[in-house]
Amino acid sequence: MPMVGARIRQLREQKGLSQGDIETRTGLMRCYISRVENGHTVPSLETLERIAGALEVPFYRFFYTGDDPPATPFLTVRKSLEERAAQGAGAGEEKGFLLKLNRLLLQVTESDREALLVLAQRMAADS
Repeated sequence: MPMVGARIRQLREQKGLSQGDIETRTGLMRCYISRVENGHTVPSLETLERIAGALEVPFYRFFYTGDDPPATPFLTVRKSLEERAAQGAGAGEEKGFLLKLNRLLLQVTESDREALLVLAQRMAADS
């Protein structure tokens, strides 16, 4: 994981940010950020996501040095909800409901979407 710490430092410096800037943006202590960058601490995936958000870079940039996303030749292309519905995946009523839900969720604000996600997570945990 020391490679990841060095990459974080490289990306941070390229953006002209200090460890203090990352501390402010993530809520992580500056000393912790230093320990990560110097390879003394292995961050969790959640922490790496927070740092990626603070640096405004995609997550993969910590593990890949190219400018473009790495090629993924063996992954299958995921079909959109509309494409799956057109192919007849699922029952008719279910397709209509999912398409309508998708259209409605596109109109919801980000904060309301987060509230709905929390609600869904709580409902799933209770079942």
